[in-house]
Amino acid sequence: MCRIRRVSDATSTQPPEFVSKQVTAASRFYLNLKPRPARRLTVVCGGSEVCAADYLIDRTTFPFWSIEFVAAGSGELSLAGKRHSLRAGTVFTYGPRIPHTIRTAAAPQLVKYFVDFIGLPSVPLLRASGLKPGSALQVTALGDVRNAFDTLLRLGLQHDSRTERTCALQLELLINTIARSHPTTAGSDHRARGTFERVREYIDNHFVRLFSIEEVTRACHVDGSHLSRLFRRFLSEPPLRYLQRRRMQWAADRLQESGCLVRQVADELAMDPFHFSRTFKRVHGVSPMAFLRTRG
Repeated sequence: MCRIRRVSDATSTQPPEFVSKQVTAASRFYLNLKPRPARRLTVVCGGSEVCAADYLIDRTTFPFWSIEFVAAGSGELSLAGKRHSLRAGTVFTYGPRIPHTIRTAAAPQLVKYFVDFIGLPSVPLLRASGLKPGSALQVTALGDVRNAFDTLLRLGLQHDSRTERTCALQLELLINTIARSHPTTAGSDHRARGTFERVREYIDNHFVRLFSIEEVTRACHVDGSHLSRLFRRFLSEPPLRYLQRRRMQWAADRLQESGCLVRQVADELAMDPFHFSRTFKRVHGVSPMAFLRTRG
């Protein structure tokens, strides 16, 4: 993950006028600030910002299409005269002829990502993904969206012949990640998706010390049968299998990268070696020793 650091711009010239100076930390990249009309998706610039207490953007238009993502903090947003509250997980878009005002709250202050781009596919791609220009939505999988932005930022800060193309491809992945993280249906479907994403994020953050789904249901305050239905619906597998996959993938990475013994990795997962080997083989199709032999 790219860290937001002291204000740093990947360019030899002064930052453009549309970039706010009302930030306490930032990391930004610029690929082409005067792009010609493009037939394909083209990233202009992007970055991450920690907004200062006086942060305020007030524009009547903007030369590029833009996506912004709130990673933390709160604030207020006006898009084409419609007001929205900003909080972690808010994604909003704007562009030419779309008036917009962005303001941070006094506390906690906004931490957000942005990417600006042009190209004929821009608007159709945004609309197809539920990101109509001039709209705001709330995503549930904040970690996935933030990781996609971090990858875009890392690629944008590289300077080689492939930077422009790889950034364009990552922008498409970012837009699709947002679309997958945004429940498109209302009511009970919306709530079900939100519950599923909340529980999955909890498992992803705690799987090393989780031993059963009962622990997950207690921590997340979700009925076990309901959780099972959610995982089969959205992931096509029961929650226990998902938990085992996460644990055994971590175990495989430990065995391959650290040179640990099988017993050591089993101990780290608080499993006896026999049960660990059986679970590892069930998930990966080979025993831990066979896995190590195939990796040399």
